[in-house]
Amino acid sequence: MEKEKIIKIAKETIFKEAESLIKIIDFIDESFAMIVEKIINSSGRVIITGIGKSAIIGQKIVASLNSTGTPAIFMHAADAIHGDLGIVQPDDIVICISKSGNTPEIKVLIPLIKRNNNLLIAIVSETNSFLANSADYILRATVDIEACPNNLAPTSSTTAQLAIGDALTVALLEAKGFTSEDFAKYHPGGSLGKKLYLKVDDIYKQNETPKVFLNDNIVKIIQEISSKRLGVTAVVDENEKLLGVITDGDLRRMLMKFKNNFNNNIIAEEIMSKNPKTIQSGELAVNALKIITKNSITQIIVVDNNNKYLGFVHLHDLMREGIV
Repeated sequence: MEKEKIIKIAKETIFKEAESLIKIIDFIDESFAMIVEKIINSSGRVIITGIGKSAIIGQKIVASLNSTGTPAIFMHAADAIHGDLGIVQPDDIVICISKSGNTPEIKVLIPLIKRNNNLLIAIVSETNSFLANSADYILRATVDIEACPNNLAPTSSTTAQLAIGDALTVALLEAKGFTSEDFAKYHPGGSLGKKLYLKVDDIYKQNETPKVFLNDNIVKIIQEISSKRLGVTAVVDENEKLLGVITDGDLRRMLMKFKNNFNNNIIAEEIMSKNPKTIQSGELAVNALKIITKNSITQIIVVDNNNKYLGFVHLHDLMREGIV
């Protein structure tokens, strides 16, 4: 098959699915809002079930709900009728996902759920189906045609189911006032979690704290930079207040400036860079990265509210933590 033909097929597939998503917007009505309220006010969990490709979509929706503060469990429809139905507790709300709403497993499962008086929500394409007629609330995922050229493989329909699940997730998290801080509690691992909770205090305390005073000479400066292995030193006063910074680059510029009259009496005040970039203790590490990137520097100084020098956060620290 020619490349142009492949590209055309891919674009047509995405376009057909996009058209399906646009159409399901009209299906979002007061029932959707009532479902959100029911879930928020429930003392139970959200149990999501389905079979086939709908089951896979259900697993993703469960993951999204759990990560945004709505307790959810996936229960495969086939497994449910062979012992897993015990997952469902009296106060749980059940969401069943199915395109046709008439699969054999669904027809066996639904009466069992209704018998236990659990609230049943259907995400379904066929509104005149067994599932739709049995549900307390319906979220329509009706599509005119699958993106598959044979109108067989679940494509547009599963995309619609996923979009409705995302809409439900986002509506719930906003209704609950779910914040980025809350999000961090559920995502402590990986770079995403670290961007939300890792602070500069967690990093600078692991590093050395190179420092010199205004009148320290070049020998002392070089020794401090070399021994602390950060390629930089802060310049402070007797109260640890930050006055400036000296980097490897400052040393090179100093050598060029004093190449004809270099001596050991050159002091920190003569070569330091004043007004270095700083970040306050307690700030997120990702904010340190923003400052470092914006100013094309490799490290930033951490200070307290009174501009007291505390330590350094280096770009390599952020890379090691997976922030970059």
